[in-house]
Amino acid sequence: MTATETLVESRYAWARLWAALALMTIGGSGMYAVTVVLPLVQADFGVSRSDASLPFAFTMIGFGIGGILMGRLADRYGVMVPLIIGAFGLSAGFIAAGAAGSLWQFNLAQGLLIGLFGTSATFAPLVADISLWFTRRRGIAVAICISGNYLAGTVWPPIMQRFIETAGWRQTYIGIGVFCLVSMLPLALFLRPRPPIPELPAAGPAPSVAGSEGTLGLSPGTLLMLLSIAGVSCCVAMSMPQVHIVAYCGDLGFGPARGAQMLSLMLGFGIVSRLTFGWISDHIGGLRTLLLGASLQAVALLLFLPFDGLVSLYVISALFGLFQGGIVPSYALIVREHFKPGEAGARVGTVLMATLFGMALGGWMSGAIFDLTGSYRAAFVNGIAWSLVTVSIAAGLIYRSRRFSRQVA
Repeated sequence: MTATETLVESRYAWARLWAALALMTIGGSGMYAVTVVLPLVQADFGVSRSDASLPFAFTMIGFGIGGILMGRLADRYGVMVPLIIGAFGLSAGFIAAGAAGSLWQFNLAQGLLIGLFGTSATFAPLVADISLWFTRRRGIAVAICISGNYLAGTVWPPIMQRFIETAGWRQTYIGIGVFCLVSMLPLALFLRPRPPIPELPAAGPAPSVAGSEGTLGLSPGTLLMLLSIAGVSCCVAMSMPQVHIVAYCGDLGFGPARGAQMLSLMLGFGIVSRLTFGWISDHIGGLRTLLLGASLQAVALLLFLPFDGLVSLYVISALFGLFQGGIVPSYALIVREHFKPGEAGARVGTVLMATLFGMALGGWMSGAIFDLTGSYRAAFVNGIAWSLVTVSIAAGLIYRSRRFSRQVA
Protein backbone atom coordinates (compact mmCIF):
# COMPACT_ATOMS: atom_id res chain seq x y z
CA MET A 1 0.00 0.00 0.00
CA THR A 2 1.39 3.39 -1.01
CA ALA A 3 1.46 6.51 1.15
CA THR A 4 -1.38 8.10 -0.78
CA GLU A 5 -3.56 5.01 -0.45
CA THR A 6 -3.35 5.27 3.35
CA LEU A 7 -4.90 8.76 3.14
CA VAL A 8 -8.07 7.56 1.41
CA GLU A 9 -10.99 7.91 3.85
CA SER A 10 -8.45 8.75 6.57
CA ARG A 11 -8.79 11.39 9.28
CA TYR A 12 -7.05 13.81 6.96
CA ALA A 13 -9.55 13.02 4.17
CA TRP A 14 -12.44 13.85 6.52
CA ALA A 15 -10.70 17.02 7.74
CA ARG A 16 -10.18 17.97 4.12
CA LEU A 17 -13.88 17.39 3.50
CA TRP A 18 -14.88 19.81 6.29
CA ALA A 19 -12.45 22.43 4.97
CA ALA A 20 -13.96 21.99 1.49
CA LEU A 21 -17.45 22.39 2.98
CA ALA A 22 -16.40 25.68 4.60
CA LEU A 23 -14.85 26.94 1.37
CA MET A 24 -17.92 26.10 -0.69
CA THR A 25 -20.15 27.82 1.87
CA ILE A 26 -18.08 31.00 1.73
CA GLY A 27 -17.71 30.89 -2.05
CA GLY A 28 -21.44 30.32 -2.47
CA SER A 29 -22.03 33.88 -1.29
CA GLY A 30 -21.34 34.96 -4.87
CA MET A 31 -24.28 32.94 -6.15
CA TYR A 32 -26.92 33.90 -3.59
CA ALA A 33 -26.03 37.50 -2.76
CA VAL A 34 -27.34 38.74 -6.09
CA THR A 35 -30.75 37.07 -5.54
CA VAL A 36 -31.15 38.88 -2.22
CA VAL A 37 -30.40 42.31 -3.72
CA LEU A 38 -32.39 41.74 -6.93
CA PRO A 39 -35.30 44.06 -5.95
CA LEU A 40 -32.86 46.68 -4.64
CA VAL A 41 -30.77 46.58 -7.81
CA GLN A 42 -33.94 46.95 -9.89
CA ALA A 43 -34.96 50.03 -7.89
CA ASP A 44 -31.45 51.50 -7.67
CA PHE A 45 -30.75 51.33 -11.40
CA GLY A 46 -34.39 51.84 -12.52
CA VAL A 47 -34.62 48.74 -14.75
CA SER A 48 -37.19 46.03 -15.54
CA ARG A 49 -37.45 42.71 -13.69
CA SER A 50 -35.82 40.82 -16.57
CA ASP A 51 -32.94 43.32 -16.71
CA ALA A 52 -32.53 43.06 -12.94
CA SER A 53 -32.28 39.26 -13.40
CA LEU A 54 -29.32 39.63 -15.77
CA PRO A 55 -26.65 39.94 -13.02
CA PHE A 56 -27.62 36.49 -11.78
CA ALA A 57 -27.52 35.15 -15.34
CA PHE A 58 -24.05 36.62 -15.94
CA THR A 59 -22.87 35.24 -12.60
CA MET A 60 -24.04 31.74 -13.52
CA ILE A 61 -22.49 31.93 -17.00
CA GLY A 62 -19.17 33.03 -15.55
CA PHE A 63 -19.56 30.41 -12.82
CA GLY A 64 -20.09 27.69 -15.42
CA ILE A 65 -17.25 28.64 -17.77
CA GLY A 66 -14.96 29.15 -14.80
CA GLY A 67 -15.82 25.66 -13.56
CA ILE A 68 -14.10 24.08 -16.58
CA LEU A 69 -11.11 26.40 -16.30
CA MET A 70 -10.73 25.87 -12.57
CA GLY A 71 -11.30 22.13 -12.96
CA ARG A 72 -8.43 21.87 -15.43
CA LEU A 73 -6.19 23.91 -13.13
CA ALA A 74 -7.08 21.57 -10.26
CA ASP A 75 -6.33 18.48 -12.40
CA ARG A 76 -2.91 19.87 -13.28
CA TYR A 77 -1.75 21.82 -10.22
CA GLY A 78 -4.01 20.72 -7.38
CA VAL A 79 -7.10 22.37 -5.93
CA MET A 80 -5.18 24.95 -3.89
CA VAL A 81 -4.27 27.03 -6.97
CA PRO A 82 -7.85 27.70 -8.18
CA LEU A 83 -8.95 28.33 -4.59
CA ILE A 84 -6.39 31.11 -4.16
CA ILE A 85 -7.52 32.63 -7.46
CA GLY A 86 -11.10 32.33 -6.24
CA ALA A 87 -10.39 34.14 -2.98
CA PHE A 88 -8.99 37.16 -4.78
CA GLY A 89 -11.70 37.01 -7.47
CA LEU A 90 -14.56 37.00 -4.96
CA SER A 91 -13.03 39.77 -2.90
CA ALA A 92 -12.44 42.03 -5.90
CA GLY A 93 -15.86 41.19 -7.37
CA PHE A 94 -17.90 42.05 -4.30
CA ILE A 95 -16.03 45.29 -3.74
CA ALA A 96 -16.38 46.29 -7.41
CA ALA A 97 -20.10 45.37 -7.49
CA GLY A 98 -20.71 47.36 -4.33
CA ALA A 99 -19.14 50.42 -5.97
CA ALA A 100 -20.87 49.95 -9.37
CA GLY A 101 -22.41 53.10 -10.81
CA SER A 102 -24.51 51.38 -13.47
CA LEU A 103 -26.13 48.04 -14.22
CA TRP A 104 -23.51 47.07 -16.81
CA GLN A 105 -20.73 47.66 -14.26
CA PHE A 106 -22.63 45.53 -11.75
CA ASN A 107 -23.11 42.80 -14.41
CA LEU A 108 -19.39 42.85 -15.23
CA ALA A 109 -18.36 42.52 -11.60
CA GLN A 110 -20.84 39.70 -11.01
CA GLY A 111 -20.10 37.74 -14.18
CA LEU A 112 -16.34 38.18 -14.58
CA LEU A 113 -14.95 38.55 -11.06
CA ILE A 114 -17.51 36.86 -8.83
CA GLY A 115 -18.65 34.18 -11.31
CA LEU A 116 -15.71 33.37 -13.60
CA PHE A 117 -12.78 33.91 -11.24
CA GLY A 118 -14.50 33.62 -7.87
CA THR A 119 -17.32 31.25 -7.00
CA SER A 120 -16.38 28.79 -9.77
CA ALA A 121 -13.20 27.89 -7.86
CA THR A 122 -15.22 26.73 -4.86
CA PHE A 123 -17.59 24.39 -6.67
CA ALA A 124 -16.54 21.92 -9.38
CA PRO A 125 -12.84 21.70 -8.31
CA LEU A 126 -13.81 20.92 -4.71
CA VAL A 127 -16.44 18.34 -5.71
CA ALA A 128 -13.99 16.58 -8.04
CA ASP A 129 -11.20 16.72 -5.46
CA ILE A 130 -13.29 15.22 -2.66
CA SER A 131 -14.54 12.42 -4.94
CA LEU A 132 -10.91 11.28 -5.25
CA TRP A 133 -10.34 11.00 -1.49
CA PHE A 134 -13.15 8.51 -0.80
CA THR A 135 -14.20 5.11 -2.12
CA ARG A 136 -16.85 3.29 -0.04
CA ARG A 137 -18.33 6.53 1.30
CA ARG A 138 -17.92 8.60 -1.86
CA GLY A 139 -21.64 9.35 -2.25
CA ILE A 140 -22.09 10.80 1.24
CA ALA A 141 -18.71 12.60 1.06
CA VAL A 142 -19.63 14.33 -2.21
CA ALA A 143 -23.06 15.13 -0.77
CA ILE A 144 -21.52 16.75 2.33
CA CYS A 145 -19.11 18.77 0.19
CA ILE A 146 -21.68 20.02 -2.28
CA SER A 147 -24.07 20.81 0.57
CA GLY A 148 -21.85 23.84 1.14
CA ASN A 149 -23.55 25.38 -1.88
CA TYR A 150 -26.94 25.10 -0.15
CA LEU A 151 -25.51 25.96 3.26
CA ALA A 152 -24.41 29.21 1.64
CA GLY A 153 -27.98 29.79 0.51
CA THR A 154 -29.19 29.08 4.04
CA VAL A 155 -26.87 31.37 5.98
CA TRP A 156 -26.10 34.21 3.57
CA PRO A 157 -29.62 35.58 2.75
CA PRO A 158 -30.66 36.31 6.37
CA ILE A 159 -27.19 37.64 7.24
CA MET A 160 -27.21 39.89 4.19
CA GLN A 161 -30.77 41.04 4.83
CA ARG A 162 -29.82 42.12 8.36
CA PHE A 163 -26.80 44.12 7.17
CA ILE A 164 -28.72 45.56 4.21
CA GLU A 165 -31.39 46.92 6.54
CA THR A 166 -28.77 48.68 8.68
CA ALA A 167 -25.97 49.59 6.25
CA GLY A 168 -27.36 49.23 2.72
CA TRP A 169 -26.67 46.68 0.00
CA ARG A 170 -23.51 48.36 -1.29
CA GLN A 171 -21.73 48.40 2.06
CA THR A 172 -22.85 44.83 2.67
CA TYR A 173 -21.29 43.74 -0.61
CA ILE A 174 -17.98 45.41 0.26
CA GLY A 175 -17.93 43.76 3.69
CA ILE A 176 -18.49 40.31 2.16
CA GLY A 177 -15.59 40.93 -0.23
CA VAL A 178 -13.20 41.59 2.65
CA PHE A 179 -14.45 38.55 4.57
CA CYS A 180 -13.96 36.20 1.59
CA LEU A 181 -10.29 37.10 1.21
CA VAL A 182 -9.47 36.82 4.91
CA SER A 183 -11.27 33.50 5.45
CA MET A 184 -10.54 31.60 2.23
CA LEU A 185 -6.76 31.88 1.96
CA PRO A 186 -5.92 29.83 5.12
CA LEU A 187 -8.42 27.12 4.14
CA ALA A 188 -6.95 26.94 0.62
CA LEU A 189 -3.47 26.31 2.04
CA PHE A 190 -4.82 23.39 4.10
CA LEU A 191 -5.88 21.68 0.84
CA ARG A 192 -2.39 21.79 -0.65
CA PRO A 193 -1.74 17.98 -0.81
CA ARG A 194 -2.65 16.41 -4.15
CA PRO A 195 -5.35 13.70 -4.32
CA PRO A 196 -4.33 10.03 -4.67
CA ILE A 197 -5.66 9.70 -8.23
CA PRO A 198 -3.70 6.65 -9.50
CA GLU A 199 -4.72 4.38 -6.64
CA LEU A 200 -8.46 4.97 -6.66
CA PRO A 201 -10.93 2.74 -8.50
CA ALA A 202 -14.31 4.19 -9.36
CA ALA A 203 -17.07 3.63 -6.83
CA GLY A 204 -20.58 2.37 -7.46
CA PRO A 205 -21.29 0.53 -10.70
CA ALA A 206 -18.15 -0.56 -12.48
CA PRO A 207 -16.97 1.84 -15.17
CA SER A 208 -18.39 0.44 -18.38
CA VAL A 209 -15.74 1.57 -20.82
CA ALA A 210 -15.65 -1.02 -23.53
CA GLY A 211 -13.98 -0.62 -26.84
CA SER A 212 -15.07 2.21 -29.09
CA GLU A 213 -18.58 2.34 -27.64
CA GLY A 214 -17.40 3.83 -24.36
CA THR A 215 -19.77 3.97 -21.39
CA LEU A 216 -23.35 2.68 -21.37
CA GLY A 217 -22.90 1.73 -25.01
CA LEU A 218 -22.29 5.42 -25.79
CA SER A 219 -19.12 7.30 -26.62
CA PRO A 220 -17.77 9.40 -23.72
CA GLY A 221 -18.55 12.55 -25.70
CA THR A 222 -22.17 11.52 -26.28
CA LEU A 223 -22.69 10.63 -22.63
CA LEU A 224 -21.17 13.93 -21.54
CA MET A 225 -23.46 15.80 -23.95
CA LEU A 226 -26.58 14.04 -22.61
CA LEU A 227 -25.57 14.75 -19.03
CA SER A 228 -24.98 18.38 -19.94
CA ILE A 229 -28.45 18.68 -21.54
CA ALA A 230 -29.96 17.11 -18.43
CA GLY A 231 -27.98 19.56 -16.29
CA VAL A 232 -29.25 22.58 -18.20
CA SER A 233 -32.84 21.35 -18.05
CA CYS A 234 -33.00 20.50 -14.36
CA CYS A 235 -31.46 23.80 -13.36
CA VAL A 236 -33.67 25.95 -15.57
CA ALA A 237 -36.44 24.51 -13.43
CA MET A 238 -34.49 24.78 -10.18
CA SER A 239 -33.65 28.44 -10.67
CA MET A 240 -37.25 29.64 -10.86
CA PRO A 241 -38.02 29.59 -7.12
CA GLN A 242 -34.42 30.04 -6.01
CA VAL A 243 -33.86 33.24 -7.99
CA HIS A 244 -37.33 34.77 -7.81
CA ILE A 245 -38.81 33.73 -4.45
CA VAL A 246 -37.78 37.05 -2.84
CA ALA A 247 -39.33 39.11 -5.65
CA TYR A 248 -42.35 36.76 -5.79
CA CYS A 249 -43.09 37.34 -2.10
CA GLY A 250 -42.76 41.08 -2.63
CA ASP A 251 -45.28 40.95 -5.48
CA LEU A 252 -47.72 38.99 -3.29
CA GLY A 253 -47.45 41.65 -0.58
CA PHE A 254 -45.50 39.56 1.94
CA GLY A 255 -42.30 41.64 1.66
CA PRO A 256 -38.73 40.72 0.63
CA ALA A 257 -37.74 39.70 4.16
CA ARG A 258 -40.28 36.84 4.02
CA GLY A 259 -38.85 35.82 0.66
CA ALA A 260 -35.32 35.77 2.09
CA GLN A 261 -36.57 33.52 4.89
CA MET A 262 -38.19 31.18 2.40
CA LEU A 263 -35.00 31.03 0.33
CA SER A 264 -33.05 30.21 3.48
CA LEU A 265 -35.60 27.54 4.43
CA MET A 266 -35.56 26.11 0.92
CA LEU A 267 -31.80 25.74 0.86
CA GLY A 268 -31.63 24.58 4.47
CA PHE A 269 -33.86 21.64 3.60
CA GLY A 270 -31.71 21.25 0.49
CA ILE A 271 -28.81 20.38 2.81
CA VAL A 272 -30.89 17.65 4.44
CA SER A 273 -31.87 16.48 0.98
CA ARG A 274 -28.29 16.33 -0.29
CA LEU A 275 -27.12 14.30 2.69
CA THR A 276 -30.08 11.94 2.37
CA PHE A 277 -29.62 11.55 -1.38
CA GLY A 278 -25.88 11.05 -0.80
CA TRP A 279 -26.64 8.04 1.37
CA ILE A 280 -29.19 6.81 -1.16
CA SER A 281 -26.77 7.22 -4.08
CA ASP A 282 -24.23 4.94 -2.38
CA HIS A 283 -26.87 2.22 -2.71
CA ILE A 284 -28.61 2.93 -6.04
CA GLY A 285 -25.95 4.82 -8.05
CA GLY A 286 -25.86 8.25 -9.65
CA LEU A 287 -28.29 7.74 -12.55
CA ARG A 288 -31.16 6.48 -10.40
CA THR A 289 -30.52 9.31 -7.95
CA LEU A 290 -30.80 11.80 -10.81
CA LEU A 291 -34.10 10.28 -11.97
CA LEU A 292 -35.56 10.34 -8.47
CA GLY A 293 -34.48 13.94 -7.77
CA ALA A 294 -35.70 15.34 -11.10
CA SER A 295 -39.09 13.64 -10.70
CA LEU A 296 -39.58 15.01 -7.20
CA GLN A 297 -38.51 18.49 -8.30
CA ALA A 298 -41.29 18.52 -10.92
CA VAL A 299 -43.79 17.59 -8.21
CA ALA A 300 -42.59 20.43 -5.95
CA LEU A 301 -42.88 23.00 -8.75
CA LEU A 302 -46.40 21.78 -9.47
CA LEU A 303 -47.39 22.61 -5.87
CA PHE A 304 -46.55 26.31 -6.39
CA LEU A 305 -49.43 26.64 -8.89
CA PRO A 306 -52.49 26.17 -6.63
CA PHE A 307 -50.99 27.56 -3.42
CA ASP A 308 -49.75 31.14 -2.86
CA GLY A 309 -50.63 31.83 0.79
CA LEU A 310 -47.87 32.75 3.24
CA VAL A 311 -47.94 29.53 5.24
CA SER A 312 -48.29 27.34 2.16
CA LEU A 313 -45.31 29.06 0.51
CA TYR A 314 -43.15 28.32 3.55
CA VAL A 315 -44.21 24.66 3.39
CA ILE A 316 -43.69 24.35 -0.37
CA SER A 317 -40.31 26.09 -0.15
CA ALA A 318 -39.22 23.49 2.39
CA LEU A 319 -40.54 20.66 0.20
CA PHE A 320 -38.83 22.07 -2.88
CA GLY A 321 -35.49 22.07 -1.06
CA LEU A 322 -36.12 18.58 0.29
CA PHE A 323 -37.09 17.15 -3.10
CA GLN A 324 -34.42 18.56 -5.44
CA GLY A 325 -31.26 18.66 -3.30
CA GLY A 326 -29.85 15.41 -4.66
CA ILE A 327 -29.90 16.35 -8.35
CA VAL A 328 -26.63 18.27 -8.79
CA PRO A 329 -24.46 15.91 -6.64
CA SER A 330 -25.67 12.98 -8.73
CA TYR A 331 -23.86 14.37 -11.80
CA ALA A 332 -20.49 14.21 -10.01
CA LEU A 333 -21.19 10.59 -9.06
CA ILE A 334 -22.22 9.67 -12.60
CA VAL A 335 -18.96 11.14 -13.90
CA ARG A 336 -16.92 9.18 -11.34
CA GLU A 337 -18.83 5.98 -12.17
CA HIS A 338 -18.38 6.21 -15.96
CA PHE A 339 -15.24 8.27 -16.69
CA LYS A 340 -11.55 7.97 -15.84
CA PRO A 341 -10.46 9.35 -12.41
CA GLY A 342 -7.75 11.53 -13.97
CA GLU A 343 -10.43 13.40 -15.94
CA ALA A 344 -12.57 14.14 -12.89
CA GLY A 345 -11.90 17.87 -12.65
CA ALA A 346 -12.56 18.67 -16.31
CA ARG A 347 -15.53 16.27 -16.73
CA VAL A 348 -17.25 17.34 -13.51
CA GLY A 349 -16.53 20.96 -14.41
CA THR A 350 -18.16 20.52 -17.82
CA VAL A 351 -21.36 18.96 -16.47
CA LEU A 352 -21.63 21.41 -13.60
CA MET A 353 -21.05 24.22 -16.09
CA ALA A 354 -24.18 23.01 -17.86
CA THR A 355 -26.15 23.10 -14.61
CA LEU A 356 -25.00 26.66 -14.01
CA PHE A 357 -25.92 27.69 -17.54
CA GLY A 358 -29.34 26.25 -16.73
CA MET A 359 -29.51 28.40 -13.60
CA ALA A 360 -28.50 31.45 -15.65
CA LEU A 361 -31.03 30.74 -18.40
CA GLY A 362 -33.80 29.89 -15.98
CA GLY A 363 -33.21 32.95 -13.81
CA TRP A 364 -33.45 35.29 -16.79
CA MET A 365 -36.23 33.33 -18.49
CA SER A 366 -38.47 33.50 -15.41
CA GLY A 367 -37.98 37.27 -15.23
CA ALA A 368 -38.78 37.61 -18.95
CA ILE A 369 -41.93 35.46 -18.57
CA PHE A 370 -42.99 37.67 -15.65
CA ASP A 371 -42.53 40.81 -17.78
CA LEU A 372 -44.63 39.26 -20.57
CA THR A 373 -47.45 37.85 -18.44
CA GLY A 374 -47.43 39.99 -15.29
CA SER A 375 -47.19 36.94 -13.01
CA TYR A 376 -44.98 33.95 -12.23
CA ARG A 377 -47.60 31.28 -12.95
CA ALA A 378 -46.35 30.60 -16.48
CA ALA A 379 -42.77 30.54 -15.17
CA PHE A 380 -43.65 27.67 -12.81
CA VAL A 381 -45.21 25.74 -15.72
CA ASN A 382 -42.06 26.38 -17.75
CA GLY A 383 -39.96 24.92 -14.93
CA ILE A 384 -42.07 21.77 -14.78
CA ALA A 385 -41.59 21.20 -18.52
CA TRP A 386 -37.80 21.52 -18.23
CA SER A 387 -37.75 19.09 -15.28
CA LEU A 388 -39.45 16.48 -17.44
CA VAL A 389 -36.61 16.73 -19.98
CA THR A 390 -34.15 15.68 -17.28
CA VAL A 391 -36.46 12.86 -16.20
CA SER A 392 -36.56 11.55 -19.77
CA ILE A 393 -32.77 11.60 -20.20
CA ALA A 394 -32.14 9.90 -16.85
CA ALA A 395 -34.72 7.20 -17.58
CA GLY A 396 -33.22 6.62 -21.03
CA LEU A 397 -29.69 6.25 -19.65
CA ILE A 398 -30.88 3.80 -17.00
CA TYR A 399 -32.55 1.73 -19.72
CA ARG A 400 -29.34 1.76 -21.79
CA SER A 401 -27.34 0.81 -18.71
CA ARG A 402 -29.44 -2.26 -18.14
CA ARG A 403 -29.34 -3.27 -21.80
CA PHE A 404 -25.59 -2.66 -22.07
CA SER A 405 -24.95 -4.72 -18.91
CA ARG A 406 -26.90 -7.64 -20.37
CA GLN A 407 -24.92 -7.41 -23.63
CA VAL A 408 -21.60 -7.39 -21.76
CA ALA A 409 -22.71 -10.35 -19.63
